[in-house]
Amino acid sequence: MQPTADTRNGLAPLTHLGVIAVQGEDAAKFLHSQLSQDFVLVAPDEARLAAFCSPKGRMQASFVGLRWTDGQVLLVCARDLLAPTLKRLSMFVMRAKAKLRDATAEFQLLGALGPSAAALLDGEPAPWHRREVGGGVVVALYPADGQPRALLVLPAQAAVPDVVDSAPALPLADWQLSEVRSGVVLVAQQLFEVLVPQMLNYESVGGVSFKKGCYPGQEIVARSQFRGTLKRRAYVVHADAELAAGQEVFQAGDAEQPTGTVVQAAADPAGGWDAVVSVQIAAAEAKDLRAGSATGPALQLRPLPYALLADV
Repeated sequence: MQPTADTRNGLAPLTHLGVIAVQGEDAAKFLHSQLSQDFVLVAPDEARLAAFCSPKGRMQASFVGLRWTDGQVLLVCARDLLAPTLKRLSMFVMRAKAKLRDATAEFQLLGALGPSAAALLDGEPAPWHRREVGGGVVVALYPADGQPRALLVLPAQAAVPDVVDSAPALPLADWQLSEVRSGVVLVAQQLFEVLVPQMLNYESVGGVSFKKGCYPGQEIVARSQFRGTLKRRAYVVHADAELAAGQEVFQAGDAEQPTGTVVQAAADPAGGWDAVVSVQIAAAEAKDLRAGSATGPALQLRPLPYALLADV
C-alpha cells in the first residue's frame, strides 16, 4: 500500500517532547563541544538538529536546538530522555559559564502541519530555517508526503500567532505519523545508545557537522563516514500489523540474528502502520524484512523522502 497525499492541516500539542534550556555566555560554546552539530556559527535564521553521543558514538539523545534569546539555547528532545540527558550534559559543564535546566513547563511546543506550517514559516523554506513569529520561534522541519511541517515554540502562557489563530486542532497521532513519514525522528528511550547518527541518516538531514571540533563520540562518527564502515541506514516502511519502537527487525529465513530495529512507528489511517527502521543496508537491499521475528509481519520499503549524502 502506497501512502496517499497528506492533506492534514493544523496544530498539535507535542506532549511527547520536552525542553532543556542552556543559559549563559558560554551556552553555544558548551553545546558546540558536546553535540554533533555546530552551535557557535549558527546564524540567526538557523536552528540545528544534533545528537548527544557516548564516547563510542552511540546516540544517547537528539535535539532540535534553537537560539531563544541572546545567551540562551533551547534543546527540544524526547521527554522520556530529558531527565537523564540533563543530568549527563550537566556533568560536562565544569568551568563553562552555562547553566542547564528542565524548562518544559516554561514553553508550549506545537507541531504545525500543512497550510498552518506554511503560514507560520511565511512560505516553505529549507529545513532548519528559524523564524521569530508572534512572540515565539518557528523552525522548518523536513516535510512529509509533500506537506510542510514546522515546530512552534512559544512561552507557556502566550497565544498562538495571529496567522494560525483559527488553525484546527491536530491529533498527536496525525503529527506522529508525519514524523515517521518525514524520515527524520528524535531518539527516544527505546533507542538509548543503540545507534550512531548515520544509522538514522543524520549526516544527510543536517544533524552532523564534519567540520567542527571534538565532541564525545566524534572519532567513531567520523570513521563511520569516511572509512566506509557504515553498515546500517534508516528506512521508511509500512506493515499491515502494529509496529512499536524498539521492536527488532529480521530478515525472512534468519531467525537467529536481528538485522535492525524499529525507531519510531505510527498508525496509518488508511490501514496498517508506518515506521522508521534502522537496518543493515545489505538486508534492506535483499528485502523480505520482517518485524519481531523472521516469520513476523512483512515490512514494505518505501522511498526515502530525501537524498542520502552519498547520493547528493
